[in-house]
Amino acid sequence: MERGHHRTAKRGARGARPAALGATALALALLTGCAPATTGTPAPAPAPQQQASSSADPHRRPDSGLGADFTGESVIKHNPLYATGRLSPLPCPALELDVHDAESMERFLNAVTDCLDQAWTVQFAKAGLEFEPPQRVYWTEPGTSPCRDYPSAAGGFYCRASKSVYLGVHDIAEKWSHSPDSVVYASLLAHEYGHHVQGEAGILDYYHERRRQETDPVERNAWTRRGELQANCLAGVFLGSVAVTYPIGEEERRVLLQDAAATADRADSTDAERTHGSAENSALWLERGLDYQTPGSCNTWTAEDDLVQ
Repeated sequence: MERGHHRTAKRGARGARPAALGATALALALLTGCAPATTGTPAPAPAPQQQASSSADPHRRPDSGLGADFTGESVIKHNPLYATGRLSPLPCPALELDVHDAESMERFLNAVTDCLDQAWTVQFAKAGLEFEPPQRVYWTEPGTSPCRDYPSAAGGFYCRASKSVYLGVHDIAEKWSHSPDSVVYASLLAHEYGHHVQGEAGILDYYHERRRQETDPVERNAWTRRGELQANCLAGVFLGSVAVTYPIGEEERRVLLQDAAATADRADSTDAERTHGSAENSALWLERGLDYQTPGSCNTWTAEDDLVQ
């Protein structure tokens, strides 16, 4: 049974944006040698490496059309999706949201998911990859998925076994203390949807297998953190692409980064408990997606270790 991916609100961690975030983000930008989308067009991601064809590989994905047959480690480090450039700025105005009304929340979630479906379908087509949008399970009553029962400790999760995004209509409002800022719910949804993007691109299959092979729980968590931080970044890519029409201004951006820090691993977590990254890195990768708006900016698999702690 495949494990679900989730992001859980940690209210005790809420606070100001980490002071070192800006400096670390600058270091990350210098490391990759490109500028944020807000100040110009970023340099293209490295061309995907050539890999020998293997028709016997059951996890082999369709040819990308970019001259790459991506199998093995290249699926996470040199995925054709990374070379597709910025997400198209499709219109996605946020619906008015009453966080105390289940029908209002469900309408909001479905509207944002419609935007996500459209944006990522277009982006995968740029890479010559097939993309099937996820199923939506926005629950109001307890139920069961192939990955876990719900409700659970998580207000939402992604289950690859059913290719579905699961969110609790009441639960997410309660776990986020009925925040009136709709962007926190859009960010949670876009993060879980980011795991579906990883799945459709072949990233989840490879990294899950590598993580399964690790006998040391600390090493397993290292794989998990890179996957979770990439999903943070992919959420930022989408949110940045719809910032004009949503709209997402400076205040919404501040709320998003604070929320990313608040839903990270606690500072006092042990190595065996650290699965989602530090507050600083959680916000950093979301901000990176917001700024660059490209899947290629979310390559956590080649990032230095200190950026995925």
